[in-house]
Amino acid sequence: MATRQEFADFLSEIELRAYKQALFAVLDEHVALDIVQDSMMKLIEKYADKPLEELPPLFQRILQNTIRDYYRRQKSRSMWITLFSAFKSDDDEKGNEDYDLLETLPIAEDSYGNNDPHKELEQSQLLNLVEKGLKTLPARQREAFLLRYWEGMDVSETAKVMGCSEGSVKTHCSRAVHTLATLLEKKGVKL
Repeated sequence: MATRQEFADFLSEIELRAYKQALFAVLDEHVALDIVQDSMMKLIEKYADKPLEELPPLFQRILQNTIRDYYRRQKSRSMWITLFSAFKSDDDEKGNEDYDLLETLPIAEDSYGNNDPHKELEQSQLLNLVEKGLKTLPARQREAFLLRYWEGMDVSETAKVMGCSEGSVKTHCSRAVHTLATLLEKKGVKL
């Protein structure tokens, strides 16, 4: 069983990555924060008695399920919104279309090496292209890609978190990588 301090350290360590993962999935800062908070609360409530090494895959499973639950609720709500949309006025608030994911992703000062401005610009542009590409991926491909290559999970762990076979994980990852590589090549990035 993980101690209270180990549990706190674990949550602190995964907080930013989980937020970014949720943000990629829902593209709303406030909703992403709520999803991460809900996921952490569920982990604490249901799995506080688990050993520390079991927490990462458990948390990822909870996080992915919470993201799916959000989309299920949105689908139900959108049905009612559609039904009542005829009653909305033109003065009602509109969605924020100027959203820029890069503004929400802090980058470590030394993450690019020797602070070479040219390298920093290239890395920033590449990151921007990859983030745009991630937004275009289907949800399952994006989920598999982020779990495998961002979270560093192996195929088996990713399959457990996603609730699918290892072959499906490999297929989703392969398609995601191919789509992102094609996008980057079209933008002139040589792989």
